[in-house]
Amino acid sequence: MSEFRKDPIVARWVIIAKERGKRPTDFVIEEEKTTGGFCPLCEGNEHTTPPEVLSYGRPGYAPNMPGWKLRVVPNKFPALVVEGNLNKRGEGMFDEMNGIGAHEVIIETPRHGEVMATMTSEQISLIFQAYRDRMADLARDMRFRYIIIFKNFGRAAGASLEHSHSQLIALPIVPYLIQEEIDSAHRYFTYKDRCVFCDIIHQEQSQGVRVVCENAEFITICPFAPRAPFEMWVLPKRHKSDYVALDDQGRRLLSDLFLETMRRLDKALPRVPYNFMLHTAPIRTPDLEHYHWHIEILPKLTMVAGFEWGTGFYINPTPPEEAASFLREIRLDR
Repeated sequence: MSEFRKDPIVARWVIIAKERGKRPTDFVIEEEKTTGGFCPLCEGNEHTTPPEVLSYGRPGYAPNMPGWKLRVVPNKFPALVVEGNLNKRGEGMFDEMNGIGAHEVIIETPRHGEVMATMTSEQISLIFQAYRDRMADLARDMRFRYIIIFKNFGRAAGASLEHSHSQLIALPIVPYLIQEEIDSAHRYFTYKDRCVFCDIIHQEQSQGVRVVCENAEFITICPFAPRAPFEMWVLPKRHKSDYVALDDQGRRLLSDLFLETMRRLDKALPRVPYNFMLHTAPIRTPDLEHYHWHIEILPKLTMVAGFEWGTGFYINPTPPEEAASFLREIRLDR
């Protein structure tokens, strides 16, 4: 029988359609043919992107030239522009402001065709370091209130370029979904005097059925009420609300676990399209005792259609306990 499940953080309901139960082999993932031809993100094509705002290079590397390990450049077709004033204003009952923000592309590797599941932990660590460095730099701009990091992998998940990359957008407002998550976590803390994310981690560790993998500092779980089949969350075990506060040792451990997580996903569902999002506290917010930064990974395996848009419910044909068990039992080559 199907189940309604309620997310304990934002009170979002999902339907776990057990009678439709699907394992990884039941999902049809369309093979994406490489387009070939010119790629502006490849090493040697630096002149085709805007000048980099951050890069990590090999010895002797010169900016905006070959020899880099990772580059961050402004998006050539930005959703928001960094120049100008917000100019907040009203039009009768409606509010508006100028489209001010920052939109950047993190080019994760110089090698075309390399994906996160095939990278080394050191390369993943550079990516997480770039997130931290760019977020810290942009936080100095008092116009910005929130920075979202996200990755679209595969055309079905919204990627317009094959070359492995993620994106950063600095916003002058805190997104509604993030504020809802923070407010809901605060209500839980007010009632129980505990962080809801910490409670989730403790319960998942004690039960074990939705844990995918873990190390000394981080854990990957399939959440109790997942929106998508094989949805996973990566969380720090120690309470921290701000990703930028992650130290070098923590970043290395995060990279190790994140790489294992992506390798398990790729083994279960080879080259599955996915999105991931980094959820963290708003800029310049003191450490929040009720909120916990984390990464959400959502494979693109189901369609969001009329029922989902009309109700806000999601229908998921794969119980998270089965997804976690399958991912956990995968044998990885060392």
